[in-house]
Amino acid sequence: MGAHRFFAHPFMSIATSFSPRRRTALVPSLLSASAGVRRRVAALCALAAVAAVTAAAPADARVKLLHRHAHAAAAPASLPVSVTSALKRAGVPLADISVVVERIGDRTPIVALNAQSPMLPASTMKLVTTYAGLSILGVDYRWRTSAYADGNVDGNGVLHGNLYIQGTGDPKLVPEELIDLVDKIKQAGITGIDGALVLDKRFFDPSTRDAPPFDGDVNAPYNVGPDPLLYAFKSLTFTLTPSPDGNVAIDVLPALAQLQIDNSLRASPGACVGVDAALTPSVTPEPNGIVDALFSGEYPLRCGSRTINVAVLDHSAFFAGGFLALWRSAGGTFSGTTHEGPVPVGARLLAVHRGPVLGDIVRDINKFSNNVMARNLFLTIGALAEKPPATPQKSADAIERFLHAQGLVMPELSLVNGSGLSREEHVSAQSLADLLQNANASPVAQVFVASLPIAGVDGTMRNRLRNEPVLGNAHIKTGTLNDVRAIAGYVAAQNGESYVVVSFINAPRAEQARAAHDALLEWVYRGLR
Repeated sequence: MGAHRFFAHPFMSIATSFSPRRRTALVPSLLSASAGVRRRVAALCALAAVAAVTAAAPADARVKLLHRHAHAAAAPASLPVSVTSALKRAGVPLADISVVVERIGDRTPIVALNAQSPMLPASTMKLVTTYAGLSILGVDYRWRTSAYADGNVDGNGVLHGNLYIQGTGDPKLVPEELIDLVDKIKQAGITGIDGALVLDKRFFDPSTRDAPPFDGDVNAPYNVGPDPLLYAFKSLTFTLTPSPDGNVAIDVLPALAQLQIDNSLRASPGACVGVDAALTPSVTPEPNGIVDALFSGEYPLRCGSRTINVAVLDHSAFFAGGFLALWRSAGGTFSGTTHEGPVPVGARLLAVHRGPVLGDIVRDINKFSNNVMARNLFLTIGALAEKPPATPQKSADAIERFLHAQGLVMPELSLVNGSGLSREEHVSAQSLADLLQNANASPVAQVFVASLPIAGVDGTMRNRLRNEPVLGNAHIKTGTLNDVRAIAGYVAAQNGESYVVVSFINAPRAEQARAAHDALLEWVYRGLR
């Protein structure tokens, strides 16, 4: 038996690219085996002891018994002083933190503190959604956005009828992607539309749009809800650049046909203070359909160029404005109205845009913790595992069926939107560690692990642990809500071992306890020393 036999797991093939890894020679006998091997053998013995009991039990019961005995085979270690001291400084009691540390390929916890407690995971819940999505839909799955037409096209390319756009929830239908559909419609011979622009959004149930913002901030991009025709995350990016002549240039992406910018900003001398008011526009939909974005006030020159993201309008108005801006910039004409409705049976297919592969989408979701992309993926799972229209319950049921088929017993799991942007989503550290072990041994392991932020390098971990040895040696998904801090992922340690690490802090002073999580990752990287 090789002490490091689990090096063949996909995470190890990725981790070894970060820093040199030594390999351990084959162990001739159990007596000379590493402590990790002896623990694994002890676990196997414990499982063998209950084999006679579980053999005749129903499949569900066997899974639960094996799961419980696997985790009871060894007494977990305590948290290191570096972590407990950081928690004490932050004023966070041990009762408010949940931790599991395991070696890759060994389900026996090395550390297990409050491991079975249901916890708010924040964005680490995206690990459940993305692993299930990759496995159920496939790494190469691509969303489709389709254009249909009824009526006739005259000799000048004008469609005397309606243009229908049917969405299936593409999470990354940004301008660079949507222009492909515009170009294909023009290639089909249409240069003008004198009917309506009709948006078919039946892929998701209308009830999925009605959830209130998580914290009441309707203009926060992280609060944008899911939609079958999600365009550019339903957010405008304004870039403000002051100049010495007193003017402030304003650029906006994406372009919306109905957007009008009212720029009353003045560049001013002095320190860069009080700029927040100038950065935040007042966005007002007018009765004539125009959307006015008013910027006013003083903008200090010393602030330089600044960017702000603002969620505006409803999904249908935002998509229609974005599509028509691209359509007109490509030379197309349109003078009709826009509304929602189904593609009629007799309509003819004009064009299909296929979005990026799911493997790329999952990378964006996990690296940058994109909530609305995760929510669109979550609903897509339900729509395809059952049938449209998608509902959160269909999606939760589909994911739970997948997890059960993998032998993952997660009784405390509660899925609401799949993004973690909820006070009702729960999972335990032990369940999430089990999922990470399962994912690492799965066919989608390479894509899944590579989607996680790398400590000190990119994503939501790019500014953490940059001056520590663990830099570049951990793939860690983070989670942040008020009173919640979470980490979950993989650490390739300097001793040649690799570990699963999960920790949740649910406490009023969780924000002050981030150092405890960093200390935990450093400790694991040093080989638990």
